[in-house]
Amino acid sequence: MKPEERFHIEQMLRDVPSGELSIVRHFASEQGPTLLTDQFSAKTSGKGKVETYVLFPGIEASYNIFLAPQIAFHHDASASMLELFHCRSGRVGWNMRGGTAIYLGAGDMTAHSTACCADSDMMFPLGYAQGISISVDLQYLATDCPDIVQEAGVDPTRLQSMFCDGKPVAISACPELDRIFASLYSVRSEILYPYLKLKVQELLIYLNDFQSTRKCLTQYFSQQTELIKEIHQLLTEHLDQRFTIDELSKRYLINTSTLKEVFKAVYGLPIASYMKEYRIRQAMKLLRDTDTTIADIAAQVGYETQGKFSKAFKDVVQVLPTQYRKECEKSNKM
Repeated sequence: MKPEERFHIEQMLRDVPSGELSIVRHFASEQGPTLLTDQFSAKTSGKGKVETYVLFPGIEASYNIFLAPQIAFHHDASASMLELFHCRSGRVGWNMRGGTAIYLGAGDMTAHSTACCADSDMMFPLGYAQGISISVDLQYLATDCPDIVQEAGVDPTRLQSMFCDGKPVAISACPELDRIFASLYSVRSEILYPYLKLKVQELLIYLNDFQSTRKCLTQYFSQQTELIKEIHQLLTEHLDQRFTIDELSKRYLINTSTLKEVFKAVYGLPIASYMKEYRIRQAMKLLRDTDTTIADIAAQVGYETQGKFSKAFKDVVQVLPTQYRKECEKSNKM
């Protein structure tokens, strides 16, 4: 959980109204309609932006920025449409068809058919996320394959059997994925199209050679992740209280090891570390937006003394609350 990441997302979406998902489409002159963005609908209380590039017939890539607790998506379901999502920042989760829940952190990627996510909520446990999605029509790829992909021996039937046969595959962050995606987030606009084409072909070659023995993320039951979200709501709505793992376990009828494991999978950190950062993030907002005394802010976010609060604040933000407030006031005057 990085406050500067969320602030950066807020700035990027400042012109998008709340409740709206802005969609921008880019076409090369010879390409046809987009695969997904022409057909899906979305509902959210937050906001987001999807910028889509049609690269080859049957292949498109989208840059995605979201500032929302979740977005409900609907689109056509196809067992031969491969959908990939690489998470750059924040956290992303889905309750897929069949009761499977997956969660991605920075650097992770999911691969699944659009039949898995045709009617699903895309969730953002930290309230924001940024990433790249890629859609590949495997039937089209079998008949009209880019030359480099064809020369590398990429087999659309193999891709479909590995990634579109039922449950999604969530691949942990690794050097190979980082090598493919890292430069895509900073490429110059003048060379974006050819660079995207190059990288998508590299990704298809990587996936064709993917071995199921490589480290994949654990998948959970949707009921488990929904229960964890209830626990999160309790914790964040009662910052003046401190709940132990045992208390939460008994209250929600979930064993302690599962509670700790699934909470970390959904929110990216152990409960204690997450709540410390959450409290400090709320304090940062109060320091920026109000004149409330530091002692009162400390009490509001659950610290018994101003001294304990100041120490925790510096651990997370690297400066004391007084200095942070001064820096915010100085920035506002500029």
